Amino acid sequence: MNARSRIVVLTLSTVLLAAVAVAYTVSHGAKPAPAESRTSADGRRLQFLTNGRLSYTSTPGSRRVTSVGCDRAYAAAGTVACLRPVGALSAGALVVMDAGLRQRRRVPLTGFPNRLRVSASGRMVAWTLFIDGHSYATTGFSTRAGILDMRTGRLVQSLEEFAIIKDGAPYRNRDVNFWGITFAADDNRFYATLSTGGVRHLVQGDFAARTVRTLAPNVECPSLSPDGTRLAFKSAIGGNPKRGWRLSTLDLATAKRTPLAEPRSVDDQPVWLDDHTVGYTLQLSDGTNQTWAVPASGAGGPRLLLDNASSVSPTP
Repeated sequence: MNARSRIVVLTLSTVLLAAVAVAYTVSHGAKPAPAESRTSADGRRLQFLTNGRLSYTSTPGSRRVTSVGCDRAYAAAGTVACLRPVGALSAGALVVMDAGLRQRRRVPLTGFPNRLRVSASGRMVAWTLFIDGHSYATTGFSTRAGILDMRTGRLVQSLEEFAIIKDGAPYRNRDVNFWGITFAADDNRFYATLSTGGVRHLVQGDFAARTVRTLAPNVECPSLSPDGTRLAFKSAIGGNPKRGWRLSTLDLATAKRTPLAEPRSVDDQPVWLDDHTVGYTLQLSDGTNQTWAVPASGAGGPRLLLDNASSVSPTP
């Protein structure tokens, strides 16, 4: 084979290999994986969003980006929940899928996606939407928080349907807002934020009894630890959300609060990556999201977990 023939063969081989690679990527509905600047999760498999697409990582530096689009996402025990974005030609919706991303339930929703959680068993799904406004630091905003029981099909469109016990007495007010739900292991007890009269309260709820009762002030977006003993949460600095939020944990037995070693303002519902580590999302000035991790003990300091990532949840 002469030199000219070898060049022709090499060129054709290169084109063929490129075509095969493109066809494989398109057929699998995935985008090229961006490089990681830090290790992902010490060997744990994580689900998260990359540019609004469900993504996964299980080894340091790996990332698989799917074609499934969400504004918020969360997964547990084979249940994948996705709050679909509101578009010019489409309304929002909660979409619940199995581990293979096949749809199991779809619930039309009105509002802008904000928070999303799945109970550890995969049975209960909870979400929060902004109905008016887009920030917890402003006045006059309105939220709607709902719960779906995937086992029974029971749907609660708004926690405002539940009876409220505030400071030991029945309570009702037009300015009530709920957000940031997290579930206990029994799939009945849950924790959330109640805002009324200018104060944000931690509440404990009973799904079967359709009640919530206040526990403590200035606790927002709680997240229950895997062992069920502590809540990670954000709290407004000096009780004023306009000054930003700091991450802390709350021991449910002693009511002791432990500030975490993250000095920046965090407007997110934190997630427990394990019994010792809390994860959360920070947004850069250009709109890019980063997922960070910090020890739950209050010691140490924050470390970058994933670049260009939000809505993280550990999965088996």
